Amino acid sequence: MQVRLLGPIDVTQAGVPREVPGLRRKAVLAALAVGRGEVVSTDRLIDAVWGEDPPATAMNTLQRHVSYLRQVLGGRDTIVARPPGYVLALPGDDATDVAVAERLIRQGTAQGSAQGSAQGEHAERVRVLQQALALWRGKPLEDIAGQTGLDAEAERLEVLRLHAQSALAECRLQLGEHAQLVPDLERLTRDHPLDEGLHGQLMLALYRSGRPADALATYQRLRQALATELGLDPGQHLRDLEAAVLRQDPALDLTASRVTAAAPAAPAQLPLAVRGFAGHAERLARLDALVQEAAAARTTVVCAVSGPPGVGKTSLAVHWAHRVADRFPDGQLYVNLRGFDQRGAVMDPAEALSGFLHAFRMPREQVPAGLDDRATRYRSILAGKRVLIILDNARDADQVRPLLPGAPGCLVLVTSRNQLTPLVAAEGAVPLALDLLTTGEARELLTLRLGAARTAAEPAAVAEIVQRCARLPLALSIAAAHAATRPGTSLATHAAQLRDTAGGLDALDGGDTSTDVRAVFSWSYRALTDDGARMFRLLGLHPGPDLGVPAAASLAGVGLPRARALLAELVEANLLTEHTPGRFRFHDLLRSYAAEQVSADRAAAVLRMFDHYLHTAHAAVMQLDTGRPPTRLPRPADGVTVIKVRGGDEAMAWFTAEDAVLLTAVHGGAAEGLDEHVWRLAWTLTTYLDWLGRFDDLIATSTAALAALLRVGDVLGRAHVHRDLGRTLARLGRFDEAATHLDQAIDLYRSLGDPVGQARTHHNIGWMLQVQQRHREALAHSEQAFDLFEAAGDVLWQARTLNAAGWLHAQLGDHRRTLDLSGRALQLLQEVGDRHGEAGTWDSLALAHDHLGDHQQATRCYDKAIQLFEQLGDRATAADVLVAAGDRHHAAGDGAGAAVSWRRALQHFEAIGDPRAGDVNRKLQAV
Repeated sequence: MQVRLLGPIDVTQAGVPREVPGLRRKAVLAALAVGRGEVVSTDRLIDAVWGEDPPATAMNTLQRHVSYLRQVLGGRDTIVARPPGYVLALPGDDATDVAVAERLIRQGTAQGSAQGSAQGEHAERVRVLQQALALWRGKPLEDIAGQTGLDAEAERLEVLRLHAQSALAECRLQLGEHAQLVPDLERLTRDHPLDEGLHGQLMLALYRSGRPADALATYQRLRQALATELGLDPGQHLRDLEAAVLRQDPALDLTASRVTAAAPAAPAQLPLAVRGFAGHAERLARLDALVQEAAAARTTVVCAVSGPPGVGKTSLAVHWAHRVADRFPDGQLYVNLRGFDQRGAVMDPAEALSGFLHAFRMPREQVPAGLDDRATRYRSILAGKRVLIILDNARDADQVRPLLPGAPGCLVLVTSRNQLTPLVAAEGAVPLALDLLTTGEARELLTLRLGAARTAAEPAAVAEIVQRCARLPLALSIAAAHAATRPGTSLATHAAQLRDTAGGLDALDGGDTSTDVRAVFSWSYRALTDDGARMFRLLGLHPGPDLGVPAAASLAGVGLPRARALLAELVEANLLTEHTPGRFRFHDLLRSYAAEQVSADRAAAVLRMFDHYLHTAHAAVMQLDTGRPPTRLPRPADGVTVIKVRGGDEAMAWFTAEDAVLLTAVHGGAAEGLDEHVWRLAWTLTTYLDWLGRFDDLIATSTAALAALLRVGDVLGRAHVHRDLGRTLARLGRFDEAATHLDQAIDLYRSLGDPVGQARTHHNIGWMLQVQQRHREALAHSEQAFDLFEAAGDVLWQARTLNAAGWLHAQLGDHRRTLDLSGRALQLLQEVGDRHGEAGTWDSLALAHDHLGDHQQATRCYDKAIQLFEQLGDRATAADVLVAAGDRHHAAGDGAGAAVSWRRALQHFEAIGDPRAGDVNRKLQAV
């Protein structure tokens, strides 16, 4: 039984192909086969099949696919369930055509792969490589091209094929088959117009076939293509080959004698691979593809692996290097450059070069003294060799550059806490950023370290350990080590220790500096500039989960340009991630460590941060809802950046971006002694949360505000919050609680002699009563509110109250009176520019026109109301109006029109999580 991936995906038994129906089943089978007999997590399989947006039924569907594939493969033991996923367990080393191809290609390209004469060795290599290439039946993974998570593997297999084709051409050239080889090489160079290796082989084949002019023309075509596409000239090897063709160098002839020195024993310096390595499947596949690129490239391939401290850069590099070591027959070099050593002892590149030269058996007395001479000798030794070089823990690009080979064939993997941008820009290094493990990968790591039985027995504790360790591999490994050395202690106990220690850091000490999370973080922290270190410390005070540049600038008390520069320094050092343009975050353990470093300036920085959010939120809510009364704010502290919010759209966008931050600030501000900021921030959030129908959040923030106001003794603020709470509770149908809060608000406003506050509260009481169908009582409160607003000269709220009265008259059946009152309200609201009040008034007019039989005018008014509410972002009210519009269409016998309105309402309700979505869904099913 064999799974075939080098073309359409299928299964063969005794050489007979068997179709695997269904693209998703093929994707599951391919992902398992690509796993090379290792466990493939269910998260990885789901990603391979459905990408980033799997359905809720993905796990059940995956299990059905696995069950079906077991039948195709011949039994349950062919795909074995093994936490945290499945493993393809076909017998033998040739379970996939990819495994066979890789084995044959290694055999056909290894030195000394055949016995006997040189001619016999080359002939055997040709036979083996042709056998390997015959396994390709088309494009690899042809059926599922474009499936998330498998594209990198398809690319790697294409590069592997090209590597085999190039190696085959080289062997045939050695056998003197230059004339027969020309058509094949011409086809390959057409398909790969920038590949210098293939063009060099074609030039040599043409020259040996007596066609030197065509060989030179091939060089000129390549030179032109490189200049046009990349702005580059051909490499030195091709330039030397052109010169040799021009002078008809005898060394190009097949019969020219070649003297080769005996190769020294290949160095093998890779350190021990980590046990229980988990995750990063896509990055491993990308590295696999680089191996083939290195074999076909015209220069050394360099990959720069970067990531925050503790994310597992070294583990990934060493794990992968052991996986592919046999593809580098001339050796594997490794050095820890100590770029972020706790003692500050950064390795000099000259010292690293000395170690590499010793690895190639160079006597100590022959090692040159200077850096440049050592680098020259090093590059000379590596010329023509295939060596894997791991440069671990690099400080910067300057430390790395002298250690790069100069000729093709080698692959260099650099790991660093910095992003090594100069190396990417100047040397063309391939950047590979490492991030935290996914939740599934983190569980997989713990399972591999502690055993499936132990983790399966305490899933809740495993989930908490993953969360407390912030999915950071170093932290998870330390936690797993503590648990492994205490097998009699429950995982719940270990989780509790993480929960009870300071930010989790106290419990994450593995016994030495390399396994102490604090120590590992400190090496990167000490490498920052003074200003960068200060910014990093102060960011630890931010409540999270992320922040923008203005908030960072306010924390540090610096201008926006300086803040951007300091944030860029932290991003380059991988102590911070810019996860979306202009928004930054770091994981919880780094946040805890940063906060621990703060001593001076803590209180002032927190005050500046809260001032930034409060003043910007106040400006935003006044743009969002012109009907809200502004509250008096104290002057912001020096160094605070306040964003100038322009218009309702910009205000809504700002609230959306800062949503989680603002909620966390409201609930955490009391601990900072900032009760005044807490209640005012809660007040600024009221409109935003109300419009999105997030009433639970609204009640929670208002409750926090009331507690803060009681502590500071602000009676007017308490009146405001009681009124807001009463309105929100009434929206939820909790009328007794709502009435209590609204009565308290009335009493407080009356005691303060605040008629406008009383008027607003009467308006809210009127709304609550009309929801309860107590329309005449509601009308009395609306009329009382109007009198108070009129006496205060508040035109905007006079207009809103007129519309409320108009709505109530409609409920009492006096629709003409509604047209009169709401029509007057509309004119006033348009004059003062209150778009939200205007939207509500169009809704009242629609209801009146509808009952008076003018359905065309009613439709126009409904459309105006819906359009305005949606533009403003008030999805909850927009949905209410859409339901009413749908009801009117349905009553008029227009089922199609009703369905359109109800579907739009359903979209809004589902988006904000409103339970009324179920009622609307039932209406839709009925029509």
